[in-house]
Amino acid sequence: MTSDQAAAVPPSSDEGGTAPGLDTGPIDAVPVRHPGRWVALAVIAVIFAMIISSFVTNPRWDWPFAFQVINYSPVLEGLLKGTIIATIGSMIIGVSLGVVIGVMRLSDNPVLKFVGFLYTWFFRGIPRLVLVVLFGTGIGYLYPKFDIGPFPFSQQLAGWLGLSSDLTLFTFDVNQISSTLIWGIIAMGLSEAAYMAEIARAGIMSVDEGQREAAAALGMKPSLSMRRVILPQAMRVIIPPTGNETIAMLKDTSLLMALPLSTELFFQAQAIGNRTLKIMPTLMAACLWYLVITSVLMVGQYFLERHFGRGYGNTSTQTKADTTRTRLMGLTIGGGK
Repeated sequence: MTSDQAAAVPPSSDEGGTAPGLDTGPIDAVPVRHPGRWVALAVIAVIFAMIISSFVTNPRWDWPFAFQVINYSPVLEGLLKGTIIATIGSMIIGVSLGVVIGVMRLSDNPVLKFVGFLYTWFFRGIPRLVLVVLFGTGIGYLYPKFDIGPFPFSQQLAGWLGLSSDLTLFTFDVNQISSTLIWGIIAMGLSEAAYMAEIARAGIMSVDEGQREAAAALGMKPSLSMRRVILPQAMRVIIPPTGNETIAMLKDTSLLMALPLSTELFFQAQAIGNRTLKIMPTLMAACLWYLVITSVLMVGQYFLERHFGRGYGNTSTQTKADTTRTRLMGLTIGGGK
């Protein structure tokens, strides 16, 4: 076969060509059938409709009374002065102390590392309800007042030496400020710090070691690099579980009724239910308030995650927003054209 004859022969289909005179035309692709999805959807729809029907048709739910209880003054007072304040106070203590404990656990100092481990071991091992009851009812009994001296065992040493003074610098009367809400916040905050320590430790460990080296090369001290370089990058990992812990803390404020604490949402709802003998409607009123506040916290968590997640993952929304911002600043490629 000559070179001219070989050039006239079209390539075969095995070589990537097409047969002569063959017009494939548009491909009419048929989507894959998923009958199981429609069956599952129908089953879920039926179950959901049955649940809604039981809520609407069962008069024992008494939804009108539940919506009345939502607006009762004691319930609103328990929501604001008990549930929300306890959540905010406990999370402030938990996050602040948890970051410190997490940094201690990553320290090269063996003493700091051991103290951090001991703290997390103890407060993660004790149930939160037990801690709330212990702090709320036991601190005032065990330590009605704190005598602060210049050094440990100063009072015992003064008595042993027969001194006229017991070397007490000042006395702190616990019963004067004794409040079940304060002790409940402290107990839940200390418990939360143990969990936040592990969250902070995981977030700090997620930052590449090169970031620390770069900060050190710029002359930053370890404390400064931790605040300005490491923690801002670790927030992307810290925020999601912290949001979950905040929502869990909101629900755990119901444990304060074990003190008992009258200014608390669940306590007030249960008290109204015991007086009116309408237990379920009052409990549903409390559930509705928990759902409302939890929804607000979830929205806040979403925006925080989006803020600290900038630069991670090039989504279409981020690309569009970055392009618009760049054009407005006149910094696009080609001189802003």
